Amino acid sequence: MALFNNKGGVGKTTLAYHLAHMLQRMGHRVLAVDLDPQANLTAQFLDEEELTILWGEPEDTASSAPKPFDLDTRTPRTNRHSGTMASAIAPIMEGVGDVDLITPVTIEDGLWLLPGDVELSVFEDRLSAAWPNSFLGKDVAALRTTTALHRAIENGARAVGAEIVLIDVGPNLGAINRAALLSADTVLMPIAADLFSLRGLRNLGPTLRDWRSTWQGTVLPKVPERIAAPRGLMMPIGYIVMQPPTRADRPAKSHDRWLDRIPEVFSTSVLGAGHPDAHDRSFEIATMRNYANLVPLAHDARKPMFELRAGDGALGGTQTAVRRCYTDFRDLALKVRARLAYIDPTLRIPT
Repeated sequence: MALFNNKGGVGKTTLAYHLAHMLQRMGHRVLAVDLDPQANLTAQFLDEEELTILWGEPEDTASSAPKPFDLDTRTPRTNRHSGTMASAIAPIMEGVGDVDLITPVTIEDGLWLLPGDVELSVFEDRLSAAWPNSFLGKDVAALRTTTALHRAIENGARAVGAEIVLIDVGPNLGAINRAALLSADTVLMPIAADLFSLRGLRNLGPTLRDWRSTWQGTVLPKVPERIAAPRGLMMPIGYIVMQPPTRADRPAKSHDRWLDRIPEVFSTSVLGAGHPDAHDRSFEIATMRNYANLVPLAHDARKPMFELRAGDGALGGTQTAVRRCYTDFRDLALKVRARLAYIDPTLRIPT
């Protein structure tokens, strides 16, 4: 499942991080994949010392900082390095081979991460050039390039036995996101109730349908069996309304006005419905409160907002917000899981 909105700033990465943790706590084996070149999801999962080693930054030998942790076992590490999605496609970028199938980083039992990297952005031009060449079916190098991210994800999921894969992508309709979304069976859209999100939905839906039809009708039939290729389903399972921070200068009527228009725009633009029902909110999965006051505490504690304790600085009334946050994310995870199980009845529902 890809979490995607081509408008930034709606809390997509925070949503992906907490949804991954909650699904894991509900008994699922979850793989989170960071395909946003900004690598914000990776930065939420890993601390600075871990990122320094992961991204191969030179060590400060004069530093008195604690010894970094092993990304697979969380024990003190020495010189063994894990890979990122950028290092996975490095052989293709260098013209020396196919995708390097990296091993996911263990966050905790039942939760893994395929880390992102700012260097993934260099893959954009290579993917753009490979896309039209993939139409011919004879350019194996182009097909390997176009399917590289999918094969890295599929290998990572298989390696850890993941039941659910959550893919975080950047807020754009570029070539990296096209390759990432083709790898997704489903798409979950976090949106805000504002003009910009509605504008984003209007061009997002037709683009997804164009990518799907081009891939399934033109490219996929020509991919050799020896190259593992995605199905390119990209099935929209719904949207989540992300509430903005409370502000005295934001009229409630304006928020409600845009909120009321979302169902029709989602139906026409994303689902391609010819006769939309403006009152049909069946694709509105949830409305998530804004927990901006918990974000810095969660970042410092290196844990989800719904697990903050008094020792993390969540004192007094803040604990009420933490409990509410847990309930909100558990309810959301249950609803998302139900939709995934409806699409894929083989999804195991832990008792």
